[in-house]
Amino acid sequence: MEGLRKKQAALKEVQDKLAKLQRTLESNKTKKADLENQVDLCSKKLERAEQLIGGLGGEKTRWSVTAKQLGIQYNNLTGDILISSGIVAYLGAFTSIYRQTQACEWAALCKSRHIPCSEDFSLMGCLGEPVKIRAWNITGLPSDSFSIDNAIIISNARRWPLMIDPQGQANKWVKNMEKANTLHIIKLSDSDFVRTLENCVQFGTPVLLENIGEELDPILEPLLLKQTFKQGGSVCIRLGDSTIEYAPDFRFYITTKLRNPHYLPETSVKVTLLNFMITPEGMQDQLLGIVVARERPDLEEEKQALILQGAENKRQLKEIEDKILEVLSSSEGNILEDETAIKILSSSKVLANEITEKQAVAEVTEKKIDATRLGYRPIAIHSSILFFSIADLANIEPMYQYSLTWFINLFTMSIENSEKCDNLDTRLQILRDHFTYSLYVNVCRSLFEKDKLLFSFCLNVNLLKHEKMIDDSEWKFLLTGGVGLDNPHPNPCTWLPTNSWDEICRLDSLVTFKYIRRDFERLKEGWKQVYDSMEPHHVPFPEEWQDKLGEFQRMLMIRCLRPDKVVPMVQEFVIHSLGRKFIEAPPFDLGKAFGDSHCCAPLIFILSPGSDPMAALLRFADDQGFGGAKLSSLSLGQGQGPIAMQMIEKAIKEGTWVVLQNCHLATSWMPMLEKVCEELNPDTTHPDFRLWLTSYPSPTFPVSVLQNGVKMTNEAPKGLRANIGRSYLMDPISDPEFFNSCNKPGAFKKLLYGLCFFHALVQERRKFGPLGWNIPYEFNETDLRISVQQLHMFLNQYQEVPFDAIRYMTGECNYGGRVTDDWDRRSLRTVLAKFYNNQITDNPDYKFDSSGLYYSPPEGDYNSYIEYTKTLPLNPTPEIFGMNANADITKDQTETKLLFDSILLTQVPCR
Repeated sequence: MEGLRKKQAALKEVQDKLAKLQRTLESNKTKKADLENQVDLCSKKLERAEQLIGGLGGEKTRWSVTAKQLGIQYNNLTGDILISSGIVAYLGAFTSIYRQTQACEWAALCKSRHIPCSEDFSLMGCLGEPVKIRAWNITGLPSDSFSIDNAIIISNARRWPLMIDPQGQANKWVKNMEKANTLHIIKLSDSDFVRTLENCVQFGTPVLLENIGEELDPILEPLLLKQTFKQGGSVCIRLGDSTIEYAPDFRFYITTKLRNPHYLPETSVKVTLLNFMITPEGMQDQLLGIVVARERPDLEEEKQALILQGAENKRQLKEIEDKILEVLSSSEGNILEDETAIKILSSSKVLANEITEKQAVAEVTEKKIDATRLGYRPIAIHSSILFFSIADLANIEPMYQYSLTWFINLFTMSIENSEKCDNLDTRLQILRDHFTYSLYVNVCRSLFEKDKLLFSFCLNVNLLKHEKMIDDSEWKFLLTGGVGLDNPHPNPCTWLPTNSWDEICRLDSLVTFKYIRRDFERLKEGWKQVYDSMEPHHVPFPEEWQDKLGEFQRMLMIRCLRPDKVVPMVQEFVIHSLGRKFIEAPPFDLGKAFGDSHCCAPLIFILSPGSDPMAALLRFADDQGFGGAKLSSLSLGQGQGPIAMQMIEKAIKEGTWVVLQNCHLATSWMPMLEKVCEELNPDTTHPDFRLWLTSYPSPTFPVSVLQNGVKMTNEAPKGLRANIGRSYLMDPISDPEFFNSCNKPGAFKKLLYGLCFFHALVQERRKFGPLGWNIPYEFNETDLRISVQQLHMFLNQYQEVPFDAIRYMTGECNYGGRVTDDWDRRSLRTVLAKFYNNQITDNPDYKFDSSGLYYSPPEGDYNSYIEYTKTLPLNPTPEIFGMNANADITKDQTETKLLFDSILLTQVPCR
């Protein structure tokens, strides 16, 4: 038994050892498995680390720079946000230059108060998101910084935007941007605009309120102030009598076409006022796109495709970067152990690399395209200058309104109609000349005579200022004569007016005219010759001043010495720079204006005292087959609005013409007229329908109607030459049958020319003030037309020319019927006797004045009289009017003052 126990004990010992060994084995196996797992994990980690380093290693430099920039931005955040808040809250309504100046002042103020802010602060850099800005540009937002800042203000402001948008830029952008969100467009003149607004507020649909005036409907107040409240667990708002749910996605945009509206403070505090006037940079980009699209459509298509592709690439890159950063920031513990995160990072980086490569290729291609596009930039800059020259004309007369759409259509037509050429420089010169003259002709049609030379001069000066050929300080002096207080320098000449000497002393402060005051005293005899001359602008200046001054600078000197001769100098200056055709506006052509219209564009006669276009319009309607029952005419006034509406509705369906006269008298009906014109649709309007309007200049005339319509003035042309030429182009003289049908053709044509000369002369005498007529009478085409018909009739009915009869009918009845002053009547008869006498018919050498330039041409065909008229002087001397040479001085000084005063109205501060 003892032996058994020993054996059992030994067995147990062996078994214990075996168990221990077994446990050691299991332990070592577990250790081995752990080590194998660790080796596997380590190799995977190494692999993932390689992927991570390979994928994100290249980002180290960029992210280091970004982190550094973010650190700087973080430090400057307080000041930047303070300035940004100020811009968003206060500067929306101001111009680009003013905004920049104010932001710089605020930044300096922050630094002086030790508030950190960026050195080169910009709203785009602080609040702008590149991807979002690119998307805005694609939907029609101009790419200049001013427009982008406006969009940033809209997206960050708490109040709804009210955009001052005379060129329709904001309107177009909002419509494109919100198109996918089913934007609703309303006007305050719409009968159901409140219902539309209620539906949009409930369903969170964006709304654009167009073409508002200077007052807003009170029903909008709760919406503008966002007066929401909780009711039954829902956010609600009260509109009028209705309480409706307020959807958080609702957006509200308001635009006005007024150029310079004056909103009351109570309106301004309810909205974010924004100046969306187009800037020169934005205008140049648009015009460049248009001209390249027409001239090189392949380039423009590729460019637009690259812009879209670039925007999409950048959007994807941004998304990928956000995703990478999100994975990195949300990963817990060791990122190398998170296989999903590593896969996301790797695939994202691969995609990012592909997109970056594509983007690099696209950017190289885009640079090549841009280099080619830049070749067309000169015409874009030139045309942009022209646009801003016409945009400022509205400051002179409220009727001088021209839309951006109209301008771009005219620009496109010039590209199509001008002569083509393979040489780019030659082609651009052709296009520049064609478009400049086309614009001049189209704008002149709607300008009063007093403003036609002004327009040519402004065009000319603006183009030369861009080329740095005219100095700003010299231009300001020409317009104002300088600004100064008491002049300490005594006048050295007894013959020189004090005002002229004061201006010469102020002129001395300009760089080019340094020492002019000293030299004037030294060379006063030479300057006296200039002062006393009948044509001082053609007399050489004394000594070095003749060669030292350019043509424009000579104008400044003549302004000081003889302001009465500035207008002829301006004419010569325009002729030398742009050409003679820019001071000889084409005659009024109703057919051409009609050709430029369509059924949805009204034709507007801008009236001046004495002008009556109805006779010409009735004759034109007959010629076009729209006389009689096809033409409805109505003079607007109290209670005529409903009648006018019925006439328009009928004419739209039947394709007839409607003439609404004296729109300026129906100010309360003008909003309805605007609504009628806006609702004209080519699909529902008869193509033959035309709406003709006549109105004196009026600030209440709808801007949108003026911008979209064809505007015309029917004023007597300025100058004898243009006036006589115009008379020969009017009915009935222009009718060959009438012109050649008289029994006494020689006498008729001689006397007819004399009558047209008389008509021009009595109109031109008004410019001499009381020297011309004691009372300024409004002689017009009607007087001439009836006198021409009577002359024709009397010559056909009598064997001899009945001078007494035609003198009496013309001088006492037709023209004399307007004359109320006895001395004026006597003058009129005396002037008429020069042209209605037997000398004009019998004496081939008979002249109208002592100069021998003016006479009735010998018998010939119709064109011979037109050609002779073109040879007459542009600026007639006072002798032809029966006056002394000095009579011109007062008239010309008044004309110069009017020219400069009107130009000053167009000189807006820099945009």
